[in-house]
Amino acid sequence: MSWTEDAEHRADARIGENVAFATKPPWPRRCWSGRWRPAFSQAPDEAWERRSCGDGAKGPRVYHWAALQITSIEDFDDELPTHQRWALARRSVIKPQEIAYYLAYAPLGTTVEYLVRVAGTRWAIEEAFQAAKNECGLDQYEVRRYTGWMRHVTLAMLAHAFLVVMAADAAAKGAAETVPASRPSPWQKFGGSWQLATRPPHALISPSSGHAH
Repeated sequence: MSWTEDAEHRADARIGENVAFATKPPWPRRCWSGRWRPAFSQAPDEAWERRSCGDGAKGPRVYHWAALQITSIEDFDDELPTHQRWALARRSVIKPQEIAYYLAYAPLGTTVEYLVRVAGTRWAIEEAFQAAKNECGLDQYEVRRYTGWMRHVTLAMLAHAFLVVMAADAAAKGAAETVPASRPSPWQKFGGSWQLATRPPHALISPSSGHAH
């Protein structure tokens, strides 16, 4: 946003000097498919690997993924780059014609598995924001200053975190209550040896006591 560079406007909105404008995390990010479709269309079948990019509402989100490294750009990456540029393609297992493309910029040595996992976090982030809007009024604010906006968003996200923890605890408690109580083993130990009990445990007395009923 252009006004974020306006010192007077920033001061009026009480935005600190150390706060910079930023969009959603850009890497990996979705990109236009026209540039990369021809390259991935020539990829052999073995280049498409079946991977999960994280759990969704119905379990693991599994797709076929292909990745290719993009040549470094000296103007941006210097002569000795510390990061590598990637292009990722995510293909539906059920509908192979549905392909999404991503650009990634990651430190040297980053694996494709890691890039896939990071790409999959976008779904969880969007789900978290949507839940916070529906349950905690994340987007229900009317403020004109940065401080007020930050306080509202912080409180809404804190409330959302509290609800998530409470729901998880309730689910864990409910699961524990449904576990059937364990029955005592029919094998009991008497006089240093194990015996198969043919009567209820309370009716059995160790032979070493000298009494029998």
